[in-house]
Amino acid sequence: MANSAGLQFVSSYAFEAMQKVDVARLAALSDPELRLLLPCLVRMALCAPADQSQSWAQDKKLILRLLSGVEAVNSIVALLSVDFHALEQDARKEQQLRHKAGGSNGESILVSQLQHGLTLEFEHSDPLRRLRLTLSELLAIMNKVVDLNGEFFLKSSELFESPVYLDEVADVLCILQAELPSLLPIVDVAEALLHVRNGDWFLCLLVANVPDSFNEVCRGLIKNGERQDEESVGGRRRTEALRQLCQMNPSQALNIRAMVVEECHLPGLGVALTLDYRPDTADEAVSPLVSYVSGLLLGTNSKVRTWFSMFIRNGQQRKRESSSVLWQMRRQLLLELVAILPRSRSTHVPNDGNMEEEVSSGYSGLREEHVVKASALLRLYCALMGIAGLRPTDEEAEQLLQLMTSRPPATPAGVRFVSLSFCKLLAFPTLVSAAGVSASFGEMLLLVAMYFHSNQLSSIIELVCSTLGMKVVTAHAVRVAVTNNLSANITGFLPIHCIYQLLRSRSFTKHKVSIKDWIYRQLCETSTPIHTQLIPLIDVYINSILTPASKANPEATNQPITEQEILNVFQSSAGQGEGSRGGRQRYSITTQLLILYYILSYEENLLASTKQLALMQRKPKSYSAALMDQIPIKYLVTQAQGLQQELGGLHSALLRLLATNYPHLCLVEDWVCEEEVTGTLPLLRKMMLPDNTCRYTQSQLHQAFQKLPSSSPRLMRILEHLTLLSPGDLIPYAEALTASMALLLEPAVPRRILQTLNKLWMGLNTVMPRRLWVMTVNALQPSAKLLRQQQYTQNDLMVDPLIVLRCDQRVYRCPPVMDIVLHMLNGYLLASKAYLHCHLKETADFDRQSQTVSNLGVPGQPDAPEVTREELKNALLSAQDSAAVQILLEVCLPTSEEQQQLGANTESLLSSIRGSMPGKSKRGSLGPRARGCVEDAEPEGGLLSDLREVQCLICCLLHQMFIADPNIAKLVHFQGYPQGLLPLTVAGIPSIHICLDFIPELLAQPQLEKQIFAIQLLSYLCTQYALPKSLSVARLAISVMGTLLTVLTRAKRFSFFMPILPCLVAFCQAFPPLYDEVAGLLVQVGQVCASDVATKARDVDPLIARLQYLKEKPQGAVAAGGRSSKLTLPQRTAEEHGGADPDVQLCYCVEATFMDIISSTLHGL
Repeated sequence: MANSAGLQFVSSYAFEAMQKVDVARLAALSDPELRLLLPCLVRMALCAPADQSQSWAQDKKLILRLLSGVEAVNSIVALLSVDFHALEQDARKEQQLRHKAGGSNGESILVSQLQHGLTLEFEHSDPLRRLRLTLSELLAIMNKVVDLNGEFFLKSSELFESPVYLDEVADVLCILQAELPSLLPIVDVAEALLHVRNGDWFLCLLVANVPDSFNEVCRGLIKNGERQDEESVGGRRRTEALRQLCQMNPSQALNIRAMVVEECHLPGLGVALTLDYRPDTADEAVSPLVSYVSGLLLGTNSKVRTWFSMFIRNGQQRKRESSSVLWQMRRQLLLELVAILPRSRSTHVPNDGNMEEEVSSGYSGLREEHVVKASALLRLYCALMGIAGLRPTDEEAEQLLQLMTSRPPATPAGVRFVSLSFCKLLAFPTLVSAAGVSASFGEMLLLVAMYFHSNQLSSIIELVCSTLGMKVVTAHAVRVAVTNNLSANITGFLPIHCIYQLLRSRSFTKHKVSIKDWIYRQLCETSTPIHTQLIPLIDVYINSILTPASKANPEATNQPITEQEILNVFQSSAGQGEGSRGGRQRYSITTQLLILYYILSYEENLLASTKQLALMQRKPKSYSAALMDQIPIKYLVTQAQGLQQELGGLHSALLRLLATNYPHLCLVEDWVCEEEVTGTLPLLRKMMLPDNTCRYTQSQLHQAFQKLPSSSPRLMRILEHLTLLSPGDLIPYAEALTASMALLLEPAVPRRILQTLNKLWMGLNTVMPRRLWVMTVNALQPSAKLLRQQQYTQNDLMVDPLIVLRCDQRVYRCPPVMDIVLHMLNGYLLASKAYLHCHLKETADFDRQSQTVSNLGVPGQPDAPEVTREELKNALLSAQDSAAVQILLEVCLPTSEEQQQLGANTESLLSSIRGSMPGKSKRGSLGPRARGCVEDAEPEGGLLSDLREVQCLICCLLHQMFIADPNIAKLVHFQGYPQGLLPLTVAGIPSIHICLDFIPELLAQPQLEKQIFAIQLLSYLCTQYALPKSLSVARLAISVMGTLLTVLTRAKRFSFFMPILPCLVAFCQAFPPLYDEVAGLLVQVGQVCASDVATKARDVDPLIARLQYLKEKPQGAVAAGGRSSKLTLPQRTAEEHGGADPDVQLCYCVEATFMDIISSTLHGL
């Protein structure tokens, strides 16, 4: 738009006056400046204002006075006097006509046939015709813009090019847009003006007369603009127009630049605006140009980065032009770079003549106030060259090298500058050759950069070592001092970063340099918040211990931390006794947690790498069980739980390792108990404990235990005081509490003491579970074992968890202590699983390797031992769990003394089968629950007995075990247990309903005892869980009973049906629709038995007839006037029952079962 260079544009002063309607400023304008704003001022003076205030009335008078002396006002007033409504209608008709004609310049409604040129017609026309001429020309341009759909064109128009009539045309244009805004949207008019000569001048004039439309016009021009503005004439004209608009309103320049970045259009405009509006002060650390371009290339928006990079690449392809925005930007950056160079080095001044060479001051270092700006310039040039592909000129390369080789001051910013300079040399070694220096180090830097790019750290170390002639990298690294109190608060590059990278590259093992001591010292010098590099350092260190650097040299590994060094860290830990209450710990909790993470992660990785190590014939040493027993794992994890914010991901990593390797330390009930011990209520109780309160010693506690029961009040006071202490403070009392637990089994000990001891034990269990369990198991041994002084270890209990149940028999009737025993049993069963899994993994791969070596050439042989070992392990675990369940079920049975007291006799399965006599039931009937069960034997108040409480505790544990592994429930029920326990297990174990899944399989077993047990179990399950599934299984059981009736011998028939006939009553009670099937089965059993009796010519009652009658008319069995459904059987003497053969007994039992079913059905009604 060079043609508009001689025209006068609206100044920023005038535009601001129009924006604010500052009449005083407007009065100060010169006549040429005022002439540009006449269309708006005339409309302002003539139109009725919305503001009716007195101040505006005075301002309006001043505007009229201002316009009174201007001759051009009359012509503008004449323009405002026409009928714009008619004009708009004609314009819309012409648009429709052009649309139908396909945009051709044919007949015009606005303008008739022109006799002369457009300029002469405009000169000789009246105001209305001038409006029509201008409107017709403008609409033609706007229509062509729409038709070409963004393709740029330059319209030749006399009306917009004649310098004589530019002012008049501008007046007409402004009046048309103001009076016809719906026909001529200002954004569309602005877009059309870009396609005529002097368009930027007309555009600025139009916006100046409508100042509120500035942002709208600019956003529209930017949105419709090109992605790369310097690539086309249209883009350059658009950029120039927007620059003129911003010169008219400089306060909005940065907002316009933000629009450019937002739309990713016109990148040259953004740079040009940054260059146009540099701050007056040169004291800023970083210039706006550096900040703007750096933000585009180094920001997080990849779309913006790609867009601006394309601008740089495309700009370099054109010849160097002074008018190019890219070359102006590069020129400005070079000037800023030269300005901060040390004076003795800036010997070369860019050859534009704009800078004067200053006298060298002899200062060869970089000034402190220029360091930050120099770093910013280096980062920017790195981004321009690396991201945008900028190719530096010789001049730029020389000045960059001068800057990078300058000596900065010894400050953190100076260190950062040196690092940036070195990285830039590595990234762009071509700078050296571009500066005219021919040396081998340019190629060396390129080689190092390639190694860095491909992450070949070992190649970089070899290159450096070969260059220096000695292996100094690793040797120097181990002599670097560790960082004292290393935490996340210490930022920047630290020695730990260097060690981590060298460990990853396996440099220490390759050069046989021991790094173990440095890592141990650094782990001991840590504090919270934990540094993010510590956990990756431990992981890569463990990998370097277990995995050799190369297969050729399997011994090239680092040394692990020794057990003694680990013990030194935990000597003062709370888990070791009274040290927690004494002096300050030598090592911080962070160090202890990191060492714990190292040990657990080392053991896990050792197990995971067993196969690879076996193939290399390597077996790294594992940490001993004695060491693990001395580490307070649970206490440390509990401490870490309260420091999760400071520990980052360490707490979650420890929990993962615990759940894998120490599942007995991650019991759900332990976490629940922990909340109770460490919650708000215990904290409040501890706050109520005064500091000067009496403190009891361990010896006092021990003496109080020894003098039981006479010392019960004193012991209670001591125990109540201990409940106010935190679990960590209870640790010194743990031995005294556990050693005297056997004394609490005496009958005269108050229940409150037992419950308080249970509470204290559970509190200690949250901080020292493993040591506590071992001490408790040893303390609860039977007195005979105590005489032999057999002390179990942690390893003994993990190998054989059932040792826990080999305790004093009195424990089984002491619910608070039994609760402790069950807790330990559950923990050791889980620990045993983990122990056997680890043991199998530790030894299996090495045994397999030896088998492979000894059985070469034998196909399939190496895999056989592994499969066998796995199966044996699973069989052992199943036997272990089922044995524990069977022992606990046996504990639920009353002892002989309890049987005598209760008057009950709970017998085994076979005894109950053989001893089931129908005559023992009241009035000859066999009810479904008249079967020698424990519940029926309970005396008055039996629900509050110790036996009942122990049974509840055991049922809770069995419920958890069945949920954790349903196969245990299946195995136990296939083994069977006393039938008298069925009411207890079905009612007390909610998860026992899973037995419905395998009862059909149990019914299919060939042993009659298992079939009888399955039917008896099913009868209780149907009563407890009357579900559709129970109904289907009950139908199956009735069908099986009917099938067995036809195949069993006489003796087996009696043994089978006598104990299960009462179960049919339970089936009918739970599912009345089964009555017909059950009645049919009973009739079949009666018929078979009666037929056998008839063959012996025995005198038998007409049983079959009675059974058929009961089946068809059960209501007839009810007494005539009875309201309570009294059912009677024929009275028979004891001799008749006792002397009857099995078939006769079975016949009477069938009849009694019929009567029970009818009775229960009528009672249900």
